[in-house]
Amino acid sequence: MIFQLKILGNNSAIPAHDRNQTSQLLQLDSRYVLIDCGEGTQIQLSNQNIRIGRIKTILISHLHGDHYFGLIGLISTMHLFHRKHKLTVFAPPELEKILKLQLEASDTTLCFQLEFVPLIHEEIKEIYKEEQFTIQAFPLEHGIKCYGFLIKENPKQWRINKENMPENIRIQEILTLKKGKDILNEDGSIKYALGKYTFPPRPPRSYAYCSDTRYNEQIIPFVQHVDLLYHEATFADEMEDRAALTHHSTATQAATIAKKAGVHKLLLGHYSTRYKDPTPLLDEARKIFEETYLTHEGETICLVE
Repeated sequence: MIFQLKILGNNSAIPAHDRNQTSQLLQLDSRYVLIDCGEGTQIQLSNQNIRIGRIKTILISHLHGDHYFGLIGLISTMHLFHRKHKLTVFAPPELEKILKLQLEASDTTLCFQLEFVPLIHEEIKEIYKEEQFTIQAFPLEHGIKCYGFLIKENPKQWRINKENMPENIRIQEILTLKKGKDILNEDGSIKYALGKYTFPPRPPRSYAYCSDTRYNEQIIPFVQHVDLLYHEATFADEMEDRAALTHHSTATQAATIAKKAGVHKLLLGHYSTRYKDPTPLLDEARKIFEETYLTHEGETICLVE
């Protein structure tokens, strides 16, 4: 399965320094999941030649404008393009009223079904499931209700060892091996041993998105051992008091979460406008967690098997 992340926006509060407000697109094979939708997101999607009709799921972390002010514009464009299939939006419950008011004010009746699913839980919870992956939402510590998201591949099938495969094996027997089971004779003896004819499944990949949040070690169990963690890093260490006051994190705090959670890689974003060049944030984070990287708009990050 293709598992890759496109960075559409990585600035906080307002567009600045050629950086747009927060938005990311996660591609899982043919399924596109949009995570947050700051102002200008649909322009970024167009610049990256991403067909908005392929987006079927949108996750909105919270209702500060830099994370959702682009949503009604995107929905309106989908309507103008005569979208046919359903769009599902997961967000704090107040957003449903906002969208309805915006559509009513413009006398717009959408030509497609807009399904709204409110996020109201206080613990980690599975909110979406498909055959190949699941999405969980978990609470963050911000000034208003805010959620992080964990996207995980479902456990994979065992891989067939083609070089050892007998010529007369039946399709049904191959399917049984891929499910991790030996093939048995009628008397219960082993006909084809799983260990001889297969390789173990590849580990499922995972991505965690931690939007605006104060340093909060309670999220560590939710993001533990993920392949890729995005954690906001609005401020440098010298602004730690400001970060706490505004319910945000420093780069060092983001790196500390990554280290304590044992993640493989950390992405920083949501840079304060005061940093034209966010490299100092990277330098501070790497003192704690070496596998830290800055996000750059337009880049694609692939989670390889």
